Amino acid sequence: MAAGRFITLEGGEGAGKSTQARLLADALTARGLAVLRTREPGGAPGAEHLRTLLLSGTFDWSARAETLLHFAARAEHVEKTIRPALQAGTWVVCDRFYDSTMAYQGYGQGAAREFIAALSTLIGLVPDRTIVLDVSEAVARSRLGKRGDQADRYDRLGRDFHARVAEGFRAIAAAEPARCVLVDADGNEATVHAAALAALGPLLR
Repeated sequence: MAAGRFITLEGGEGAGKSTQARLLADALTARGLAVLRTREPGGAPGAEHLRTLLLSGTFDWSARAETLLHFAARAEHVEKTIRPALQAGTWVVCDRFYDSTMAYQGYGQGAAREFIAALSTLIGLVPDRTIVLDVSEAVARSRLGKRGDQADRYDRLGRDFHARVAEGFRAIAAAEPARCVLVDADGNEATVHAAALAALGPLLR
């Protein structure tokens, strides 16, 4: 049995990652592929518990501690959910992976990027394709204002933080063009989905 493919979606708050992950998973399923849609932090029982700790805002973590918590959740997610699915021939569509840690904790919070890169290598899993959704500040703010759910601690951080995160994602995409595709996420759902699906072209042929 051929191994599945690992697709990740990245971007800042309001970029539309969850929506585009759902649309991509549906499109791949329609092509007859077995697909698992998952998210980070989370995706496995233990990782979901750590997600609650990370997003609740109850603790003021140091950047290094927060990085390690994200990677603890990621290790659990990879071993319990992602790797078994890939080995079974399932395509995995994941809302965030280690690029988010680099952008948020590295570029946004100032954790050592070399430290994050080393931990990413230790995870031992590289996405086959990463779609980086690049959204303007105005569009992101508009989308966040329309959300019905309660803002998490990352949503509540200031403009300067989110600007650094956005710049981090652009730098990641520029540094790894063979893996990452930067997609303009300011458009409507259908337009962004078409661009995201086109980014998977080489994997689908």
